[in-house]
Amino acid sequence: MTTIPAARSEHRHAPVTGLRAHSAALRAHADRLRASAEALTWQGPEAEAFRHRVESLAARCTAAADGLTLSATHLEAYECPR
Repeated sequence: MTTIPAARSEHRHAPVTGLRAHSAALRAHADRLRASAEALTWQGPEAEAFRHRVESLAARCTAAADGLTLSATHLEAYECPR
């Protein structure tokens, strides 16, 4: 019977690290989107609709980042020796 070898110690936490890095990148994108939308001097109904759309996109980035962080936390807990 063959067994699956244990992961190398240097690569063991790579998935968790990757998930956290992607989460941080998405949060940074959301922050930049919000800051850029707030910095606009454009006024009027179209501007407000644009700002609303940008905020919606930033909120989606934040929600995805939250999901990645949660996944990393669960994966990290699973990887801990019992």
